[in-house]
Amino acid sequence: MSVLKVIEILGNSTKSFEDAVQNIITEASQTVRDIKSVYIKDMQVTVENNQIAEYRVNAKVCFGILEDSTTA
Repeated sequence: MSVLKVIEILGNSTKSFEDAVQNIITEASQTVRDIKSVYIKDMQVTVENNQIAEYRVNAKVCFGILEDSTTA
């Protein structure tokens, strides 16, 4: 049986939305294993001097719960 957990994370980038999502995955993978998918809940940008200054992403990261080998 597979059990998954979902956490919500905010990420940002000065390059692009794609880079903001990659930053989320990179940071989350430092403490979370077995990331299965990322659901983009919301995207926005900040604007300075009529130019995009920052890309922001609110995402849900889905990952597997690791089974304890002592109970299997």
